[in-house]
Amino acid sequence: MRTQAEQIATLRADQEFWRAMAAEVGPARYAEPGPMGEWSFADMAGHLAGWRERTINRVLALARGEPEPAPPWPTDLDADDDLDRVNDWIRAQHTGRAPEQLVAAYDASYDRLIEALESVPAHLQTAVAPWTGEPLVEVDFTGHLHDEHVEPVRTWLDRR
Repeated sequence: MRTQAEQIATLRADQEFWRAMAAEVGPARYAEPGPMGEWSFADMAGHLAGWRERTINRVLALARGEPEPAPPWPTDLDADDDLDRVNDWIRAQHTGRAPEQLVAAYDASYDRLIEALESVPAHLQTAVAPWTGEPLVEVDFTGHLHDEHVEPVRTWLDRR
């Protein structure tokens, strides 16, 4: 089992990966549709930040010994059954925010997640996190970015 320090090092490395990808896209293209269908790179960043917010809240609740908090979206939406509607709701929350703010918000979420993880007592770091079914130190907090979003962004960038 990895340590919390190893998990955090992995998150820091992924934050650098994010920063490099954002730099490659460049602020001039953050709002351009294409990396995710009609979604822009900034829309994708807002989407990632929205889901990351839920994760941070879960980790903080675990650290405080509290039950898992309700998700930020309306109670009539279920993340398992209404994924597209949840994603649309998250996107709507970012309407009016500057693309640079959305990209920066996802970057800053790495720091906030690391702070949340560091607040978890040592005995809970290796305990199974209820929402994942695996020890907290083994949770891959960046898999969604790599599994779902990096390849389409790369394809979009390569088309320039």
